[in-house]
Amino acid sequence: MEWDYAIGMVAAALAVGVGAGLALARIRRPGGPARTGGPEGSAAIEPDDDRPGGKHGLKGLGRKSLDSLRVGVVVLDADDHPVLVNPAARAMGLLRSGGAPGTIAAHPILRTLAGQVRRTGVRREVELDLPRGRAGGGHAPLGLHLRAVALNATHVAVEAADVTESHRLARVRRDFVANVSHELKTPIGALQLLAEALLDATQLPEAAPEAQSEDLLAARRFAERIHHESARMGRLVNELLELTRLQGAEPLPNPEPVSLDWVIAEVVDRTRTTSSAKNIEIAYEGPKGSMVYGSDSQIATAVTNLVENAIAYSGEDTKVSLTMRHTDDWIEIDVADQGIGIAPQDVERVFERFYRADQARSRSTGGTGLGLAIVKHIATNHGGRVDVTSSLGDGSTFTLRLPARPPESPSSSPTAIEIESGVAGR
Repeated sequence: MEWDYAIGMVAAALAVGVGAGLALARIRRPGGPARTGGPEGSAAIEPDDDRPGGKHGLKGLGRKSLDSLRVGVVVLDADDHPVLVNPAARAMGLLRSGGAPGTIAAHPILRTLAGQVRRTGVRREVELDLPRGRAGGGHAPLGLHLRAVALNATHVAVEAADVTESHRLARVRRDFVANVSHELKTPIGALQLLAEALLDATQLPEAAPEAQSEDLLAARRFAERIHHESARMGRLVNELLELTRLQGAEPLPNPEPVSLDWVIAEVVDRTRTTSSAKNIEIAYEGPKGSMVYGSDSQIATAVTNLVENAIAYSGEDTKVSLTMRHTDDWIEIDVADQGIGIAPQDVERVFERFYRADQARSRSTGGTGLGLAIVKHIATNHGGRVDVTSSLGDGSTFTLRLPARPPESPSSSPTAIEIESGVAGR
């Protein structure tokens, strides 16, 4: 892929370019050009075209390699001054005018990422949209995937890939799914009402059922099927809307403390009807008073989907166990069943949308194939994860892992900064 190739080129170019620059800085003659700059940034970033080529004649190879990349690269020093920038980074508007005339400075978001990398020593990656042009200019936002990596104790390299088109396609896809789902809700609701009317009209009398005509019996059977499929379609539309919201069509609510005692009670109440129909016992074991942080409705939905999935794939007169474990940083909720289990080749794919390990069984139970995908997105959006361990014939255990501590306060990085194309690169 172009992104993987670019990362490799960046690593090689940085090693050559930065190393040559530091070496030349030590042996530069007093009469040579001096670097000037103020507290807000350097006046200019020196090219290496005038550097000696060495015995192999590779003059300016590091700089030329960086300049040929479509990925933007900015190297910041200990004071967050840009010491190395390629043309792609300038074109993306990652440089701005400094505080003093004739100076340049890195974009504040780059400086924020560099500061976080220096403090933690951990590589940071973030994907965001930045405004372009003057306010109200109508320009589409610039989608960037930023990756900040420490080169040494002071210098940080920030790579920027333009993902504007993928962001636009993702927005179009989410809007399409949301709009179509909203439009389908009305006819599906009408279909369910008509199916219920047909069921009432074809109600079989208790006396002498064998005397009923074949047409009435067929109409009754078709009405029951229409009602079942329309209800399944209604669930599918609702879950598509929920999945669209989780994927970013709507912002996530601010994380708040969520009582897991309430979540467990809500889950048992929601699944009581389906579990009673199959005489399945739902048993809970775990500490009281545990808390997680996020959206109470989403966490309850995630655990409910796991329990409903366990009920759907379990036989009658079995048990579904909920077990909670608590550590300093994490809460783990296990949902274990005594069902048919999952084949090894299907374990890695059960969280994909519309993927079913057992197609026939899923349709007979009215499954939509979206329940586990929703669980995965809820866990990811809360900074956690969901895993599964299973074997055929021995049941399955799904583990939902959520943070037990409140999230750290977000860094004061600007999210709505205007980038003027005329300033970048000057």
